[in-house]
Amino acid sequence: MPTAAPDDRFMKLSAIGLEHLARAGLAARGAVYLMVGGLAVLAAVGSGGGVGGGGSALRSLLGHPLGALPLAAIGLGLVAFSAWRLTNAAFDGDRHGASPKGLGTRAVHVLSGIVNGGLAVTAFSLAFGVGRRGGDNDAAQDWTAWLLTQPFGRWLVAIVGAGIVGAGLFHFWKVWRGDMLKRLSVPPERRHLALTLGRIGYAARGLTFLIIGGFLLIAALHSDSSEARGLGGALEALREQPVGWALLAVVAAGLAAFGAFGFAQARWRRIEALDLGDARQTIDALARRASA
Repeated sequence: MPTAAPDDRFMKLSAIGLEHLARAGLAARGAVYLMVGGLAVLAAVGSGGGVGGGGSALRSLLGHPLGALPLAAIGLGLVAFSAWRLTNAAFDGDRHGASPKGLGTRAVHVLSGIVNGGLAVTAFSLAFGVGRRGGDNDAAQDWTAWLLTQPFGRWLVAIVGAGIVGAGLFHFWKVWRGDMLKRLSVPPERRHLALTLGRIGYAARGLTFLIIGGFLLIAALHSDSSEARGLGGALEALREQPVGWALLAVVAAGLAAFGAFGFAQARWRRIEALDLGDARQTIDALARRASA
């Protein structure tokens, strides 16, 4: 019987490893959104819970027996998600290409990898008893303050804010198109449920992105990092509106739906094998544009 060449075995093992990273990471991110949404729904209806972002949701586990164990597990999953996002963006695993739109999508995936990597650090630090006790807005305000100290800092903050607003609008475009299943192999009997969860989840997440990006644009306009808000701050802003409890409950339920959709992604997403040639093509394309 012929044996596979060493390169073939390496590529096969790499594809298997990438798939495990992706599925573990998507499940971990889904768990975080389920907790964020579930806790905020409880807070909205006056049954306990709390309004916050991913860090607050992770801190809520500390009050439960063996809370460090799920924290460490989620932390590992978020590391896997970060590694998958960064690797996939670098080697163009989803075949977005090197066009401006494709590079923009891959840049968003890099940012997603960095943000979730930071959340993984929070999970591990909490699990080992060295986590910060600050609010979820602290990190957003800290890096906004750092950006403002850089040359053209207000423009940098404005660009980031506009990018997040753009990502929110892109979420709504996906809701309208209903194409959030295009990279999933969902059984026919589960497609309606998965699509419904995806649409509700993407709409809620898109709204929070619009709010977060809007706060960053205000921070840039006023050159004031205290105006920046994270996910928890966006949910608090909803609660402060007229009938805010209802707005909060609806959006929080949508975030929980996005978390549930994350488990559908973990189960049915198609994970493409990486091609080193794609990375070289991207580098060559960027080099040609830089020299043009």
